[in-house]
Amino acid sequence: MDRKKYTGQLVFGLDIGTRSIVGTVGYKSGNQFVVMAQRVKEHETRAMLDGQIHDIQKVGETIRVVKEELEEAIGRKLSEVCIAAAGRVLKTVTTHVEYPFTGDKEVSQEDIYGIISAGVERAYQEFLEKKEEEDIKFYCVGHSVVRYYLNGYPMGNLEGHKARTIGVDLIATFLPDDVVDGLYKAVELAGLSVSSLTLEPIAAIQLAIPERFRMLNIALLDVGAGTSDISITNDGCILAYGMIPVAGDALTEEIARHCLVDFAAAEQIKRDAGEMETVSYTDIMLLPQTISSEEVRKVIADLVEDMAIQAAEKIKELNGDKPVSAVFVVGGGGKIPGYTDAIADKLGIARQRVALRGEEVMQQIVFEEDIKKDSLLVTPIGICLNFYEQSNNFIFVSFNNNRIKIYDNNKLNVADAAMQMQFPNDGLFPKRGKELNFKVNGKQRMARGQMGEAAVITVNGEPADIHSPIHANDIIKVIESTAGEEGRMKIGDLPETSESLTVFVNDKKVEVPRFASVNGVLQSNYYEIQDGDEIEILNYYTVGQIIEFMDVVLDKHMNLYVNHVLADEETPVYENFSVTWTLEKLQRMDAADTDVTDNIDTDVTDKADATHKADTVNRVNTAEGTDKAETEDVPEEKTENGAESETGGKSIQVIVNHNPITLRGKDKYIYVDIFEAIDIDLSRPRGKGIVTTLNGRKAQYMEPINAGDVIEVYWQS
Repeated sequence: MDRKKYTGQLVFGLDIGTRSIVGTVGYKSGNQFVVMAQRVKEHETRAMLDGQIHDIQKVGETIRVVKEELEEAIGRKLSEVCIAAAGRVLKTVTTHVEYPFTGDKEVSQEDIYGIISAGVERAYQEFLEKKEEEDIKFYCVGHSVVRYYLNGYPMGNLEGHKARTIGVDLIATFLPDDVVDGLYKAVELAGLSVSSLTLEPIAAIQLAIPERFRMLNIALLDVGAGTSDISITNDGCILAYGMIPVAGDALTEEIARHCLVDFAAAEQIKRDAGEMETVSYTDIMLLPQTISSEEVRKVIADLVEDMAIQAAEKIKELNGDKPVSAVFVVGGGGKIPGYTDAIADKLGIARQRVALRGEEVMQQIVFEEDIKKDSLLVTPIGICLNFYEQSNNFIFVSFNNNRIKIYDNNKLNVADAAMQMQFPNDGLFPKRGKELNFKVNGKQRMARGQMGEAAVITVNGEPADIHSPIHANDIIKVIESTAGEEGRMKIGDLPETSESLTVFVNDKKVEVPRFASVNGVLQSNYYEIQDGDEIEILNYYTVGQIIEFMDVVLDKHMNLYVNHVLADEETPVYENFSVTWTLEKLQRMDAADTDVTDNIDTDVTDKADATHKADTVNRVNTAEGTDKAETEDVPEEKTENGAESETGGKSIQVIVNHNPITLRGKDKYIYVDIFEAIDIDLSRPRGKGIVTTLNGRKAQYMEPINAGDVIEVYWQS
């Protein structure tokens, strides 16, 4: 069939090796894989060493050349490619997971994919717990199922069986992300995107050791230019993967030193020595030289021996410290004369049980071009075959410049990728700012922080959210959500401060905001509460605070009263207490001339007023139970109502709280004088406030009273 007329799905595989890049394009037809075209191009410089890309630009350009040559050969554009990573610094984890069903359930392919995905996730978690390289990120590049379990018993294939539980033993392989990132970047520079990624030994084993052979204890040894990758099979499954960082390039470098040539010339001498008795070359001094193939073998003999020792030891380590039954060798480095015999000798097995694998394992491979089947083609074709193992269950996406493999259930969204990437869940949703914790009157309080901004998400540069669907090779960017402002609150925001304190100042109702003490220091309602503050809401004002709140200036000679008891600016004033400030004159005067005032702005400085104020203090102190101050030059009292007494002044009789009371010793009387004659303790409040009336109306403390007046004084309940 004309390959340019094939219109079905094609698989494009790239073996990005240390010495060369091999591109293969083909498709599956029944049990066969048809290779439509294959192109090989060697690196012009040592752009790769030991399986890792060192010059991304040069490798990318070489990939572009291979891609364009293949496009010309097949008559179709290529946009997606399968690649494999060498086992440099390879780490493996073997794990076991089980999944219970609610009852007997027929196991579907999706169930199998699901438990494999869970196994990969478990392996990654175990790897993170054990890894020592704290500053190096590792990437899961491949996995292999060791064994399935059905209701706890080993099972070759779970699909279609009824089960209560299914399980899997699985090997996951990890490489440093710089190895993987270099591969992806080089591929992108060539205008390609990655459709699948695997490990080179996983790809090679797809072809080199078919499943029917995996019941045997066999090692696959893929000897490349920079690394030698190893995998072990037994009991029908792949048991382990490993690598040694030495391969064909080490031999080339030794030949270069011996023959005094550059690396490219030494590589040609190595190849020619395997086919000719004598090899001609020109050294760096431009002198013509010849060397026999026998001399070449002697030059590299010690290195071949060392490579064999390292490979044999690694094989035994991966196989439980015992040799395998047979070794299949693939890759160009495995063609070195004497290498397979040395491997057998070091393992202690028969030499015929270590052999190169090429044409023998390609019975199901059909080439539409004239290509010789040998061991060099095992890994490139295995990369293509691995596509069919991975393409239907896992896809690759980029999440914040990290490539992740994720199980594809055809319902994937951004949240699934974030979970696979272990992106913090609170990084997707708005975060609340730090809460503010404090105490009010001994009880714990908390002010929540503000909500921040949600994460900013794009998929392939377009705005998206956590529910946006994703597909293979999508580029997901997530800018983490932000935290809102920390919890804040002022004293004035507390509910306890919303209710004002009611006091009566010179018989006028005044509402004053409540004060708060913070950590023992008085603070205003504008104080910003700090974390850990202990706040006490005060249920009183001092007289001085009331004066300050009302923004008044009092004469220094004024008298201050709280509930009619002489006070000072430090005296506390509670709910419904009365506060009075007055100015009294000492000189005698008629009732008409009496200077009575409750004007808070009065500014009188007369010295006689100060003297009279002292007299008033004495009278009020008497009401509090203190000794009454003696009065000099007191005239005789009258014995009858309104008559002068023997001690001076006159006496009057009034009705207080329905009882007759006689006041003596003064020429004239004011309302406040009755507190000297009745039994009422003004220093101990007994209600909301004190009620004072004169002849049925509200009384003024400083107004005059006369004989026969009816007075009431009591605590309002």
